[in-house]
Amino acid sequence: MRNKRFFIVLVGALIFGVLAAVSVSKYLSSAQAYTKNLNKIAVAKVAIPIGSKIVAEQIMVVQFPKESTPDGAFESPDKLAGRVAVTNIAAKEPITESRLAPEGTAAGLSAIIPEGYRAMTVKVDDAAGISGFIMPGTLVDVVVTIDPREGSGNQDPISKIVLQNIKVLANGQNIDKPKDEREANSVKAVTLQVTPEQAEKLALASSEGKLQLVMRSQIDQGDEQTPGVNKRGLLNGDRAMPAPEPGSLKSEQPKTEPKPVVRRTMSAPKPAATAAPAPQPTPRASVEMIEGAKKRNVEFP
Repeated sequence: MRNKRFFIVLVGALIFGVLAAVSVSKYLSSAQAYTKNLNKIAVAKVAIPIGSKIVAEQIMVVQFPKESTPDGAFESPDKLAGRVAVTNIAAKEPITESRLAPEGTAAGLSAIIPEGYRAMTVKVDDAAGISGFIMPGTLVDVVVTIDPREGSGNQDPISKIVLQNIKVLANGQNIDKPKDEREANSVKAVTLQVTPEQAEKLALASSEGKLQLVMRSQIDQGDEQTPGVNKRGLLNGDRAMPAPEPGSLKSEQPKTEPKPVVRRTMSAPKPAATAAPAPQPTPRASVEMIEGAKKRNVEFP
C-alpha cells in the first residue's frame, strides 16, 4: 500500500517537473526571439528644446521593437552630438533625422528657418500683439492702416490685410513658448517667417502705417481676399452673423443668406372704378280701362 502511494507521488512529481521544464524552455525561447527582434536606438534622456544644440549627456540608448522603429532613427549617440533640434523633443522620445537641422547648422533662430524663407521682426504692443497670446508656432494675418498721401483722390485712412497665414517664429528672444505669463506679456516684438516678397511688403507696411496682427486658427489656412475698408465703408455698418462653435471648420458653420433688398418704386395711380349703371326695370304689360268718364291703367304682373 505504501509502495503504491509512493509510486503515485513520484509519477505526479515527474509530470509537474516535465511541465515546468517545458514552460521554462518556451519562455526562454520566446525571450530570445523577442531579444532578436529589438533594435538599439538613441532617445532623448531629457527634454531638448527647439533650436538648441544636442550634447552627449542628453542622449541615451534603449532597445526598441524593429517593427516600431521610426524612420531616420539613430543607433549610436555619436552621430547626434552637435546637431541642432528643429522641433521640441520630449524625454524618452526617439531622435530622428526629420527633427534635426542639416549638419553644420548653428544653434538658434537660423536653424528653424526653412529654405527659401526669411525671419523678420516687427514691433508690437499689447493690442497689436493680442495681449501676449501670440506664441512661436501660431499663425497670423498682418493688417496695416495707412493714411493716403496729400493730393490723392481719397483722403480717408485705409485698413487692409496685406499678408496672410504667416507663421510666428519667435516672440521677443524666445523661439519656444515663454515659461510664464509675465514674460509673454512683456514682449514688444515678434519675428515672422516670410518669403523675400512678403518681407518687402512688410517693410513698406511698417514704415508707412500701423501694423496689427490678427491670430487665425491652425486648421484655417485658406486665402481670404478682401477689398479693404475706409471711413465711408466703415460707417456703412455690417450685418450680424451667428457665432461659430470653437474649433469648427468653415464648412461646418451655418450659412446665412443675405436678406433680399426690397425696392419701392412710385407707380401711377390707378383710375377709380366707375359704378355700373343701375339696370332699368322691365316694363310690365298694362291695359287702359274706361269706366264712364274715368280712365285708368291696369298692369298685369
